Amino acid sequence: MSLEEPSLDNLRIQRRAGREPRLWPVLAGIAVVVVLGAAFWWRSRSEGVEVRTAVAREAGSDTERTVLNASGYVTARRQATVSSKVTGKVTEVLFEEGLKVKEGQVLARLDDSNVKTSLEVAQAQWASAKAALAETEAQLTNASLELRRTTELARQRIASASDLDLAEANARALQAHLAWEKLQAVVAKRQVALWQQQMDDMIIRAPFDGVITTKDAQPGEMISPVSAGGGYTRTGIGTIVDMNSLEIEIDVNESYINRVEPGQAVEATLDAYPDWKIPCKVIAIIPTADRQKSTVKVRVGFDKLDPRILPEMSVKVAFQEAGQSVARRAVLIPNDAVRSQDGQDVVFVVRNGRAERRAVTVSGTQGGDALLSAGVAAGEQAIIQPPAGLADGAVVKERKP
Repeated sequence: MSLEEPSLDNLRIQRRAGREPRLWPVLAGIAVVVVLGAAFWWRSRSEGVEVRTAVAREAGSDTERTVLNASGYVTARRQATVSSKVTGKVTEVLFEEGLKVKEGQVLARLDDSNVKTSLEVAQAQWASAKAALAETEAQLTNASLELRRTTELARQRIASASDLDLAEANARALQAHLAWEKLQAVVAKRQVALWQQQMDDMIIRAPFDGVITTKDAQPGEMISPVSAGGGYTRTGIGTIVDMNSLEIEIDVNESYINRVEPGQAVEATLDAYPDWKIPCKVIAIIPTADRQKSTVKVRVGFDKLDPRILPEMSVKVAFQEAGQSVARRAVLIPNDAVRSQDGQDVVFVVRNGRAERRAVTVSGTQGGDALLSAGVAAGEQAIIQPPAGLADGAVVKERKP
């Protein structure tokens, strides 16, 4: 008996049926990650990455640029101690230090009870004068009619000459009385205006736009435009400063005043912000000297005001060489603004609200700053410690100090 030959199918290894692997959960997770990353990227581009910036400044030898160093104080060209026009008791104070006020804004009120009573009396007198004037006008109208009738009767020889004379005298007397009462009415009206002005003087208003820097009186205290003995009467309700009139006042030794001229560039440094170089220029040199101090006063104005600049701040200034070129080949920026990417030094600058990547050449260091010979110009805003994911063209917003 012959055996059946094994077929090829019988020689195959039979594997147990198993569950095929499912890939869709993995793909779904990857998709979620991609979507979240895209959303974060889009949000960063739309809202802007918050960054800190520093101004790239010219690099040069201070001894070559500076012809004179001096110190002074920030002063307000326009400031006033606000007081009242009359002596009175303060009943209400409507401001605190640091409040920004507009011209004409009410700052305080004084006790106006006595003035209000006098105003009411004056108004009553004016009303009485107008009533008397109206009465006299009516009497004069009647006297004029009587004079007309008497004149007609006298022409017809019905009334006597004495009746005509009496009617004429009565009319003239009433005309004179009417003129006198008109003057009395004018006086009464002006008395009302006078007391109304005194009522307005009980209200203290801001003389110009500014910021209140001191509050010198409280409700219940007496205030007067002139100094009074005893020390219990205030001469001002507070001090207001026009922050748009801030400038620097410097006393320059008369031996060095020949190094200063109007319009000269000045670099100012506030003691409160020693790393902040503020561009300024000379406004005027006061044409007189102080005999006791042997100094000449110089006024220096800020090229651009900043909320950090406050009155009475101490400041150091460096007068720059007159006629010096502004363009510089090398600039200084903080070391933290320089990054290394793909084997080269780069700096991100803010341009039109976006980060712009610049390849730079670092030629050295100066203190805590990097000295750049190419890539960034003086005055541009360099981003300090740029975020790791910051890309060229990304929307950025400067972090306020």
